[in-house]
Order: sequence, then C-alpha cells, then structure tokens
Amino acid sequence: MGRILLICRLALRDLRRRPGEAALLLLATTAATATLTIALALNGVTGQPFQSTRAATAGPDVVASLAWPGQSEDPADLAGLEALASAPGVAAHSGPYPYTQAVVEANGVTVRAWTQGRGAEAAAVDQPALVEGGWVADGGAVLEASFAQAIGVDAGDAITLGGRSFRVAGVAVTAAADPYPKVCLAPCWFGVGAESRAENGPPRTRPRPERGPPSGPPEEPSFWIGQGGLVWVTEADARGLATRPGSLAYVMNLKLTDPAAAPAFVRAHMPEAESMLFPVAWQDILYGHARVAEWKQTALLGGSWMLGLLALASIAVLVGGRMADQLRRVGLLKAVGGTPGLVAAVLLAQHLAVALVAAAAGLLAGRLVAPLLAEPGIGLIGRADPGPLTLPVAGLVTALALGVAGVATFLPAVRAARTSTVRALADLPRPPRRAGWLIAVSARLPVPLLLGLRWAARRPRRAVLGVAAIAVTVTGIVAALATDARRYAEKAPGDDPRTALGQVLSLVVVMLVAQAVVNAVCVIWAATLEARRSSALARALGATPGQISAGLSAAQVLPALGGALLGIAGGIGLAEILDDDPVAVPPLWQLLAVVLGCVVVIAGLTAVPARLNARRPAGEALRTEPA
Repeated sequence: MGRILLICRLALRDLRRRPGEAALLLLATTAATATLTIALALNGVTGQPFQSTRAATAGPDVVASLAWPGQSEDPADLAGLEALASAPGVAAHSGPYPYTQAVVEANGVTVRAWTQGRGAEAAAVDQPALVEGGWVADGGAVLEASFAQAIGVDAGDAITLGGRSFRVAGVAVTAAADPYPKVCLAPCWFGVGAESRAENGPPRTRPRPERGPPSGPPEEPSFWIGQGGLVWVTEADARGLATRPGSLAYVMNLKLTDPAAAPAFVRAHMPEAESMLFPVAWQDILYGHARVAEWKQTALLGGSWMLGLLALASIAVLVGGRMADQLRRVGLLKAVGGTPGLVAAVLLAQHLAVALVAAAAGLLAGRLVAPLLAEPGIGLIGRADPGPLTLPVAGLVTALALGVAGVATFLPAVRAARTSTVRALADLPRPPRRAGWLIAVSARLPVPLLLGLRWAARRPRRAVLGVAAIAVTVTGIVAALATDARRYAEKAPGDDPRTALGQVLSLVVVMLVAQAVVNAVCVIWAATLEARRSSALARALGATPGQISAGLSAAQVLPALGGALLGIAGGIGLAEILDDDPVAVPPLWQLLAVVLGCVVVIAGLTAVPARLNARRPAGEALRTEPA
C-alpha cells in the first residue's frame, strides 16, 4: 500500500504542476470516448419505432408487387399474386391494389410518386395510420408522412398529381414501404428478393407482338426507377392516372404465421426471370428506414477511431516532450531509491488517471448528445430511445481511453526507466541524428528551410506522428466532403431527409479539427522545448530571430503538408469504402482549401511560441548547457 500511495502522490503532483498539459490530454481523450459512446448508443434505434408503426398500421410481413417494365401495352397478370395469397404460411392478405406512377407538383417542387389505389374501408393488412387529416376520397390524396414533409404540404393543401388537381386529404405513415425518396415497387429490386433474383438471371420484359417497324419517337417506359414518394388515392383515381394499360401495376400485402420467416418466404417464392412479380420482406423495409441512422452510426464509429488515433499521437508527443523536460527529475527520483519500475509506474499512473476521467466525461457527454441524433424520422411512429448505458458499452469506452493512454505512454515510460541515473542527473540533451544526404540537401537551402529540415529530422518519430495526425484529420475531412458531395449530387427534390447525415459529418469534422489543433499544440510545445539550445546555438552562429522563428514553423509545416496530401487520397478511399454508391470527388477548390488551411493553421500555431523562443537571449539558453 505504501508503494501504491507513493505512486499516486507522485503522479498527482506531476498533474498539478502542469494542469495545462493534463487539460489537453483530457480534451483529446474525451472527444474520442464521447464520439464512440454516441455511435454505440445509436445501434438499432430505428427498430422500436418501426415495430410501433407495424403494430399501429397492421404492417405486412411481405409486400408483393407486380408490374411490367418498358413499353408494355398489356395489363399485369394477377395470377402470380393470387397464388401467393393462398401459399402455405400466409395467414391474411389485403389487395391486390392498383398502382401507377404520376408526377406530383407542389410548392414549386416536381417529383414522381408511386400512386396506390385504396378503398374507403380499412384493410386487414397494411392500413396506413393517419397523423393528419382523413383517408382517401374522390379527388383527395393521402401522402406518406416523410414525402409530405419533404415537399412541404399539409392536409387541406392543393397539389397537382399526373396533371390533375387533387386536395391533400391527409398525411399517414406506413410500415409497407421505404421512406421518401427510396419508395420503390416493381419493377424495382432490392433486399433478399434482389439477391434471389440475381441467382436466376436478370428479368426479361414481356415480348411485344410483331407490328412492323416502329413509327415515331419511342414511348417512355411504363415506370421510372429513381427517387420518389408514396401517395394513396381511390382505386378509380389510380386507374384514371395510368396513361396506358402497361403502366397499371398491382401490389398485395401478406401477413405470415411466422413473421421472422419472411426472408425465407421471399426466397422460396421468387418467380422465374421472365416474371416481374417481386416480393419484399419486412426486414428489408426496416433496413430502408434504418439506413439514415446507420449512416450516422458508421460516421461516428469512424470518427471515434480517428479521434482515438489523434489522441494517441497527442499523448505520445506530450509524454515525450515532458520526458525531455523532466529528465533531471527522473534522475533525482532514482538517486533517492526509486526503481526503474517505480519511474515507469508514475508516468503510466498519471496518464491512466486522466484516461479514466476522460472515459467518464465521454460517457456522460455521449449520453446527453445521443438523443439529439437518434430521431427515427417523421415516417415512423414513436420515439427512438438510444441504447442503454450497459456494462459492455462502458467497458468498451473505458478500454479505448485506457488503451490510448497506455500505448502512448508505454515507450516513453520504458525509455525513462532505462535511462541511467548519472545521465538523467546531468540532463544532457539527446544527440541529434545526422544523415549525410540530409546535410548535403539542406546545405544549399535558405537558412529557415535548412534549420526547419534539420530540426524535423532530429526527431523522425515525432515527424512521423505529425504527418500521421494531419493525414488522419484530412482523411476525415475529405471523406465528409466526398460523402456530402455524393448526397447533394443525388439529392431528391424538396427536403431530402438523407441530408441529415450532414449534421453528424459536421460534428465529426469539428471534433477532428479541434483534436488536430490539440495535437498540433502538443507537437509545437515539445519541438519548441527541445529546440531551445539548438536555436540559441544557431543564433550564436549568426542566425537572426526571424530566421529561427521561420525555421521552427518550417519544421512543423513540412510534415503538415505531407500529411495533408496523404489525407486527400485517404479520404476519397475511405468514402469509397463506407458508401455503397460510387464516390463523388469533392471540388478541387475544397481540396486546395483543406491543404492550404492545414498549412496556415500549423504555421499560425507555431508562430507565437517560435517568436517567443527566438526572442530569448542566446547566452541565457546556452548557459543552461552543462559543462
């Protein structure tokens, strides 16, 4: 107990002597732990609201739609849907309901919508739940909630549907379709059914009868696959909106005796390739609603690991700089009987203590912020509560904090423990590493670049950490810009709900920039501390204070420039990995702004300590050199 108490007292005294450094470590580690906590809290947040919506709307277990793509002039054959309704395992069904596509115009927004015909009576399976207004009537349309919000309409407003004027009778939610703009019925393919269809080969359109060569311009396809919403009208209005027989399709909602077996049911009842009957399991519809939350979670998980890497670099640089400043104190501790293990334990204890506080602060901050990012969207009923703070979650977050602090402190602690007592008491500076090629290259450079290049080469591991820190930061920023560019490139008309991902990406970018600034401050502080004697010697040999200041800035700017260039390639690659869609390269001006921004920020952060160091009298710095 006496040894443990001694280690704790020494570690606490070290932290109290340098509160600013402890605060930087706390901030760096808290950012990583808070981001990881938010990401873990978002796991499965959409499941509960989706199940509530299924219960309120008698949600189907399988949605089967039937249509013919292309320029078909024949109506869909309902035999396949009727066979599904009597298939083993089907407990109830509703439909088939007719549907077509029509162009919706409202508030200056023009977008296509899947327009489904419904009766006035409630359906046994999939009866959309009204959140505003009433159900369908002649000349009245009911819009799916996320679609209504996107185009900015409410009950009672007027819209144009297929060139005809309709009144918005109500707004409703459903568990039988993806939210806007991902609503898709046959001839669209996704989920388990698409995987099964791929095994049978691509679908083929119904052959057209021989009628001689076509005359006039080609007809438009019966259905357009792309961004769209969902509208319910009366069956008579749906049939009236169909421009030709081939543009009228049908959908049926099935209730199974075992809802969990919906994917297996879909696989078992996928028709041959020439049929356009397409069943979809409710699990695939749930994934469509959870996609936005999943994007947020993926962005936060990636951000937490990036922030963890930056915290690792910050702690490693800070600990290394402190060891250079505290080498004599280590010698005194050894001289009075401290063992190498005791020296290493003191260094580890103070940083592990900061990590424990950071883990607690990150868990608290993450729990407070998570509800703000857990909204399931207006297309579902109920609120999405973040996952509970369980022991595994707390353990994982704490392990991240302790792991970052332990890994970053281990090597400096071992190096300090192995330093001889005599050398530590003498407080001799570490001899610089000299390379013939570097001396030859730098000899012809201007004095600031000569000094900067040689100072950077004196501590190659620190230079590598600086490059890695900037590369990680720029990787995150460029990945966010690429993802944002992709989202806006495919942005649906109106208020696309997928742009909510930009909020999370902005949060991650802000935290990455803040963490990078912390890391840069740690690197600059350590570099300025170690350059006191060498810069004083350079001044004694004729270098001016301005050249010394510019040299210190160059020593930090050069690694930052290399890291920024690596980060651009890494960010585009990361965006390609995280997004199923093709990557969109950000505009050139944005990439140049990121690179120049890194250089300017690093140069600005270095300017103040470098100028203060350059103003210090050279004789005073050199007198600290032992004889």
